[in-house]
Amino acid sequence: MGSYIPNTRSQQEEMLSAVGVSRVEELFAAVPHEMLVEHLDLPEGLSELEVRRKVTAMAAKNKVYDTVLRGAGAYRHFIPSVVKSITGREELVTAYTPYQAEISQGILQSIFEYQTMICALTGMEVSNASVYDGSTAAAEALAMCRDRKKNKALVSACADPQTVAVMRTYCFGSGMELEIIPERDGRTDLEAMKGLLDAGTACVYIQQPNFFGNIEDASAIGEAVHATGAKYIMGCNPIALAVMETPAACGADVAVGEAQPLGLDTAFGGPYLGYMAATKAMFRKLPGRIVGQTHDVDGNVGYVLTLTAREQHIRREKASSNICSNQALCAFAAGVYLSAIGSEGLRQAAKLSMSKAHYFAGELEKAGMPRVHNGEYFHEFVTRCEKPEAVLKALDENGILGGLPVEGGLLWCVTELVSREELDRAAAIIKEVC
Repeated sequence: MGSYIPNTRSQQEEMLSAVGVSRVEELFAAVPHEMLVEHLDLPEGLSELEVRRKVTAMAAKNKVYDTVLRGAGAYRHFIPSVVKSITGREELVTAYTPYQAEISQGILQSIFEYQTMICALTGMEVSNASVYDGSTAAAEALAMCRDRKKNKALVSACADPQTVAVMRTYCFGSGMELEIIPERDGRTDLEAMKGLLDAGTACVYIQQPNFFGNIEDASAIGEAVHATGAKYIMGCNPIALAVMETPAACGADVAVGEAQPLGLDTAFGGPYLGYMAATKAMFRKLPGRIVGQTHDVDGNVGYVLTLTAREQHIRREKASSNICSNQALCAFAAGVYLSAIGSEGLRQAAKLSMSKAHYFAGELEKAGMPRVHNGEYFHEFVTRCEKPEAVLKALDENGILGGLPVEGGLLWCVTELVSREELDRAAAIIKEVC
């Protein structure tokens, strides 16, 4: 992109200096070194066909697992073929911000339907037109709850570490204080949280189910949060909401989460989709856009962007949020998925994921890998493992992506796509290693 960006070398150096680095490469310091490619190893003078063949051969080195037993924020669920069929239509695939309502009614209606279904799923009263991903949604939710007298956010230690990292970045930029609530046996320590709550606390964020897969006592946490006048934010797995209490039922003021499980492939990490929903009392603070339903002068139903503050587009540092894109195509895919699978289909996907996870946890315990935490869980759980590298290597050699290494053991995930035969095969391999 360097040759397309209209600035001089000295201007680039000035910008790099302002952010505290000396080279562009330092901006990618968080990316593991072994994943960086300085250039493709291609000889000069190749034709397009020859280049295509060589690059295709390189791509063939990527490993696609037949069985996936890992989640941790990215989940492989069944996606009905109608989702890609509809969202792949050429009039929709390049969908972007529908500024001109008179020529964007189809896109606006798709977003309106998506918002409606997110409200039904979360029990909340209003949803926006989505944001970049679940971590961004969580960070934006903190900003929603901040005011002049309340500038501290409490975040559960059981939240996804990547989401917490994004929150820290947002809070650093806005000057908001972020404090971590300790965990106890894989769940948010309620008593410790009560000790951290004070008059300066703007909000509390918990994840449900949490990063370790455990189900939090969300209602009790909500009562404690509201007793001090703070706002309550819940980050929820949308598939789990088909069988669990909604954020609204638990007293949440804002519900956010990663909507990738709703019809989006894992696809090497993106694009993802962050959903945001809130109570009516909070809806004017929602970032991004909201699509509303209205009627024209002839009484026909129409759709428009509503409650969009122009300062979010042009006033930059004075804006409460700088979210502008609405992830329309990803939100559309989620809407098509929810429409196609229906409430019963979503509930079935959740029940199958949960029952298979519990079955697999039992088989792993027989193989010598018991669960680390007690209590209820959805479709993820952590087991003890004395030989994590050996276990994962053995699974990998058999086309199985094993659990994620975490402190104390391995974090496993089972969705409805994994058959009982696959689970039994994985358990047998693990038993042999252990």
